[in-house]
Amino acid sequence: MSAIPTAVVAALALLTRNVRAVDNGLAITPQMGWDNWNALGCDVSDMLLLQTARLMVDYGLKDLGYHYVILDDCWSSGRNASANDSLMADAQKFPRGMAAVADALHALDLGFGMYSDAGKFTCAGYAGSLGYETVDANTFASWGVDYLKYDNCFNEGQAGNQLISYTRYATMSKALNATGRPILYSLCNWGEDFPWNWASTIANSWRISGDVFDNWDTYDARCPCDGENAYNCELPGFRCSVTNIMNKASFIVSKAQRGAWNDLDMLEIGNGAMSDAEYVAHFSMWAATKSPLIMGNDLREMKPADLAILSNPAVIAISQDPSGSSANRRWIGPDVNGTGTIQMWSGNLQSTTGGSQSDMVVVLVNGAPSAQVINATLADIFFDDGPGGTARQLKTRWEVRDLWADRMPDSEAAAIIANSSAAGNATTGYNATTVGAGRYNATETSYAQGLADGDELLLGKVMTTVAPSGTVTARVDPHGARVFRLRVVPTPAAEEL
Repeated sequence: MSAIPTAVVAALALLTRNVRAVDNGLAITPQMGWDNWNALGCDVSDMLLLQTARLMVDYGLKDLGYHYVILDDCWSSGRNASANDSLMADAQKFPRGMAAVADALHALDLGFGMYSDAGKFTCAGYAGSLGYETVDANTFASWGVDYLKYDNCFNEGQAGNQLISYTRYATMSKALNATGRPILYSLCNWGEDFPWNWASTIANSWRISGDVFDNWDTYDARCPCDGENAYNCELPGFRCSVTNIMNKASFIVSKAQRGAWNDLDMLEIGNGAMSDAEYVAHFSMWAATKSPLIMGNDLREMKPADLAILSNPAVIAISQDPSGSSANRRWIGPDVNGTGTIQMWSGNLQSTTGGSQSDMVVVLVNGAPSAQVINATLADIFFDDGPGGTARQLKTRWEVRDLWADRMPDSEAAAIIANSSAAGNATTGYNATTVGAGRYNATETSYAQGLADGDELLLGKVMTTVAPSGTVTARVDPHGARVFRLRVVPTPAAEEL
């Protein structure tokens, strides 16, 4: 299996630029970063942002692609009537001002994310941007902001159909673009008025549901929509479980495209209420569906197992695949004991074998409380290429690579944490030590190029091959997931694909 020439990668990148959605050149692959809200809420300060940024570097997360440090709600002290009603930063929380925070983040080669709301107030009751879009966009640009998360609270009734919501959010989109500064625009309207139908021309991502909660599958009446009609949700709610959001995403994965993504909300990995297997499944599904990967834990309290999950380059490579294609849910049904559901997702990836046949990602999800053996036939995996087992891909053999088999050992993750500023270590992170040597570095080699080069860190561990018309079979932990990359095996039959 030969590497793909650099010229081909460049051509694919050019194609990507030419077919992006919103025209700001950002989020060509799903954005990655960190946001304080899930773990810390309103407990914000410049110290928090700078400590977190330093840890993103120390832990090697920046070099895995986590780029944006996003300040959520509660940062403002209101508007300055003597300065064009521009927003002011809380001087106690941010004594040096926001521009200084941006400068410090940029010095670490990280992006600065900001929060506001398309309403009179933010969700925590601070000044919103409704009616002040131009003023606030110019303020954000002057501070050096690179990312705007734009919420939906207190919208004064400017919702209820797609055009009304589109118009309200488009106002800020136009204002951001008019500043001349590239600012990634992340809509947070919780899926209200079906943003997947209208947001792709004005924003880089849009939330599809109410707020995620650190919970695998517990039903909560405050997040009411589930089942086969979950996409048609008039009350997005909040405290939504991971499986609730996965189900909602299953109906709309085709709406995502380069530069414009379905946002399943922030990651809960590290916040402590789910099992390791559940966090693995959570991370895997967010990557496979091309949701932004925005960490939501307190990095100052990082546990080794959580760092190992967040640092898996083979799974991140699924998220950052140049094809920009989301996995689809092929089927869902009861497990053999009738105690939970199992499901299979698959989707196209850019070929890493040098031919025209795409790689495939396959995710087997076990929602049952006991381990399950799950089977995925090639006929189901390649259903879109020919229903009823008629897909041409069934005529050849496939290499099956496990994307979690080479997960970082907890001992290595613990050593990285011990050699970080979280432990009072004055090094500049793993790049200045032997700890973590050999990890993938997307700053030096993009995921697109690494995949084209056939980098084994991105391709996973070879487990088996599947014969023509065969089946991928795996044992899956309770509330867990197994993730595989399928690559065509070079044969005469493969040459005909």
